[in-house]
Amino acid sequence: MTRSLRALSFVLLVSLVLLVSQEVARANFPAYVHVVRDGETLASIAQRYYGDPRRESVLVAENGLTTQGGSAIVVGLRLVVPTVNYHRVRAGETWAQIADRHYGDARRAYAIVEANPAVEGSQPPEGAELLIPYPLRHVADQRDTLNHVAQTYYGTTDGSRTLRRFNSLRTLRLSRGQVILVPLPDLVLSEEGRRIVAERTGVTPNDGEVRDRQALIGEQLPTLQEQVRVGRYTEAVSLGNRLLGAGELTGNQVVTIQRTLAIAYVALSREDLAVEAFREALERQPDLELDSRRTSPTVMRAFDQARAQRDAAGDGGASAADAGTAAP
Repeated sequence: MTRSLRALSFVLLVSLVLLVSQEVARANFPAYVHVVRDGETLASIAQRYYGDPRRESVLVAENGLTTQGGSAIVVGLRLVVPTVNYHRVRAGETWAQIADRHYGDARRAYAIVEANPAVEGSQPPEGAELLIPYPLRHVADQRDTLNHVAQTYYGTTDGSRTLRRFNSLRTLRLSRGQVILVPLPDLVLSEEGRRIVAERTGVTPNDGEVRDRQALIGEQLPTLQEQVRVGRYTEAVSLGNRLLGAGELTGNQVVTIQRTLAIAYVALSREDLAVEAFREALERQPDLELDSRRTSPTVMRAFDQARAQRDAAGDGGASAADAGTAAP
């Protein structure tokens, strides 16, 4: 095989790999079909589904159209209406694994991290609902640059850095016909859009309600911890149980709340409830430890008792009640 043929084969192989990667990146995302009716334009359809007529650029790119500027489109045309996805983190999942599942490339994990600023930690906590930006497929024309593409979809050229990283590009230049993926974290359906989809498909789209609730709970955790720190134990118990009652918490949030509640219960002379709270925390985080130098003996006693009960139950030995009686 000549050098030129080897070079051509390499280019074709790279192109095939990129194409497969792009299709994998889009396969796990919800997309709905809208049949164009008389009088509708791309802008009016974008307004209905996204609450923003400027999102017609998304419909153009997603459906391989060239018509823009609110021009009329053909009645009966079937348009794909894409949107972001949501992912509930399973035990042991990493950012890289989630990126590989949704984008076909673990290196794109940073896009998911950036889209979920309320989720802290080097790895996502179990139970967290993550927003996964939609990877829009954009085909470059002869005038396109990354700055122009970023301006089109993000409203600013700052997004060109995101596009370079997401597509592993070295320059801002694009060649005609080159396909790049544009991660869109704000491509969410409007209330009207969700209603339309629910009426036509019988399935209510995920609107990120769990993610929003988890973010709100995260904002209230410092208040809970401060209440315990200043000795407002009754208020802490009330707030902590209210947060637990909200449901759909992340594993880390449950651990933080139960650990804080346990300290409040000890201060209120309810060591039995403190032990129960510590056990709930240990169920979520078996390697949980307390700093014995900064933790009161009564709190440490409740924690040790909870750990002894858990260990006994795990070994199939004494019952939780027996373990509690035997604990010092």
